[in-house]
Amino acid sequence: MNPTSLIPILVVEDSIEDFTALSRAFRKNAVPNPVLRCEDGDQALEYLQGYGKHPDWPSTLPVIVLLDLNMPGTDGRAVLDILKQDKALQSIPVIVFTTSANSRDVEECYRLGANSYLTKPIEYSALEEKVRLIVRYWLDASELPIAC
Repeated sequence: MNPTSLIPILVVEDSIEDFTALSRAFRKNAVPNPVLRCEDGDQALEYLQGYGKHPDWPSTLPVIVLLDLNMPGTDGRAVLDILKQDKALQSIPVIVFTTSANSRDVEECYRLGANSYLTKPIEYSALEEKVRLIVRYWLDASELPIAC
């Protein structure tokens, strides 16, 4: 068994419909990791910067973060910037997963330290394929740091 298989995947996504589709695609790809959702950037930072301290959150950091950019409150760019400047969190792979294909967004996210930038497809079958590629690369092929 892959040592990262029980470590949660964190999805930072304000749309319940998008999160539901993503969760379904992870299940279709037989991902054993729990898939957690933070509804906005503030909730994501609360979990990531305070993991293990709040009884409602897991006591481990996620193996990867799928981060939407355009959310109310603290947006994905700010979350990415904070994560990549925090020594305790900067090694967690952050995959920006958003509807924006704007080249300025892509450039800014990589400048801020994104490990990958993927656009969300509209059709579910294309979403399922993107999730399969995420799983294959990030969870099966990559050697990831094991945070506790």
